[in-house]
Amino acid sequence: MPPLPRISETDLDSMCRILADSPTHKELTLLLRDCNIQEAGGTPKWERMLLSLGARQRQDNCGNNVIGFFTKVLHPSRFRDKPEEFESFRTQVNYHLAFYGISITEKGEAVTVPKASTLSEAEQRANELQAELRRRSVHVDVLKFCRAEYLQQNYFHCVLEASKSLAQKIRDKTGLTGDGAELVRPAFSLKNPLLALNALSTDTEKSDQSGFSNLLTGIFGTFRNVTAHGPKIHWAVNKQDALDALTIISYAHRRLDDTIVVPQSKS
Repeated sequence: MPPLPRISETDLDSMCRILADSPTHKELTLLLRDCNIQEAGGTPKWERMLLSLGARQRQDNCGNNVIGFFTKVLHPSRFRDKPEEFESFRTQVNYHLAFYGISITEKGEAVTVPKASTLSEAEQRANELQAELRRRSVHVDVLKFCRAEYLQQNYFHCVLEASKSLAQKIRDKTGLTGDGAELVRPAFSLKNPLLALNALSTDTEKSDQSGFSNLLTGIFGTFRNVTAHGPKIHWAVNKQDALDALTIISYAHRRLDDTIVVPQSKS
């Protein structure tokens, strides 16, 4: 990767505080060592990070090793049992990195993206999007992803994060740990479902269950798996696209809220 811009002290401080609860003190020592970054003092974890990263950045006169450290901390393997924490940390860090044209992907890799718009522009964009979505009575679980920090990058990011919330709701209701089609399939199985939209006693009811399962799989395939095939900047999402996509995701959330958790046999 070419030389990356230096991160301002203010943003570096903010990101260190965000990530302070991720590693233990022992893990932080190992992470800094793996990144060839020398300790520079400090007692709380955020201060240890800040002093060490600040010193290394001044030495390098670029942000490459700092970003490398963040990708180490935000590697998905460190969050196997805590995917929601991974997304929370990553989203907050990416909010700051967006101003430098950098983003950390779901794979824990740093990629270059178009630099973020100004905060005021992003807030205006968020307010306009929220106003229209409220007019459409969009589900509250979708509205939370239409804040300025998500729209700093683009509408794609907003839609992507909202679609992830569907998978998390299914996991929360079923105890499953999968994702995408591998999550939907066992959750809405006709033979032994974990979630049911109805009594599943007639062909019409079974078709409703199957159709909703296909809709969820389609949402994940359209708005999530696309990131595995290329950078998000190659898949443009404008305001109208975002409104329509978020409305579909809202419908899915409402249906999920009405699903019945099917008791499972202990045998």
